[in-house]
Amino acid sequence: MSTAVAEAPAEEVIQSYVVTFMVRRFDPEKDAEPRWVDYDVEMYPTDRVLDALHKIKWDIDGSLSFRRSCAHGICGSDAMRINGRNRLACKTLIKDLDISQPVYVEAIKGLPLEKDLIVDMEPFFASFRAVQPFLQSHSAPEKGKERVQSIEDRARFDDTTKCILCAACTSSCPVFWTDGQYFGPAAIVNAHRFIFDSRDDEAQVRLDVLNDKEGVWRCRTTFNCTEACPRGIEITKAIAEVKQAVLTGVR
Repeated sequence: MSTAVAEAPAEEVIQSYVVTFMVRRFDPEKDAEPRWVDYDVEMYPTDRVLDALHKIKWDIDGSLSFRRSCAHGICGSDAMRINGRNRLACKTLIKDLDISQPVYVEAIKGLPLEKDLIVDMEPFFASFRAVQPFLQSHSAPEKGKERVQSIEDRARFDDTTKCILCAACTSSCPVFWTDGQYFGPAAIVNAHRFIFDSRDDEAQVRLDVLNDKEGVWRCRTTFNCTEACPRGIEITKAIAEVKQAVLTGVR
């Protein structure tokens, strides 16, 4: 009696291909203006743009400068413009790009360019600090207990807790590009997170800060920020809620 043995399926071979990356380079010690440099890199469909930048830096040109840390879309370090859109390099898959054309990679806009894909984030964080993004309460919780908050109260600001401070939203805003004094979407999002927190007692302070000519009223509701957010935060909606709170004083 013969026993048929099923053959194991052959492993699927994933095809690699060469992708051309156009990277906007800038070395303040050598360049008067940024310049585009092309690199041909062997990539797989499941690779990310961050993998391409690593290959360029490690195998082709060690002088390329960019920021990255966790590589999992949580730290927000590697926000940059990829094919004209603000994205995280670690979340942008090669298979989702049109590789029949060069892939353009450049630094985010609206912040001072330091080198290659690195910008000075201090103006961004200055606005973040200005809205006092921390819990301020005039009462202490019961000894040995946490502050109690209902599920409904927590849900009120849940969306804006997702911000990772990557600056993708702020640097996609045309108002921010033309007016370096505007607080920007990310600062307003982080103010929203505490303005609508039932445990916080200083919402009015933040509303007063944002009720300024460079505050929420500079927003033109273009939705660029919402489209750019890698965390899917409804930023334009959050800004509208802060505007309403400024007008009514109701959280």
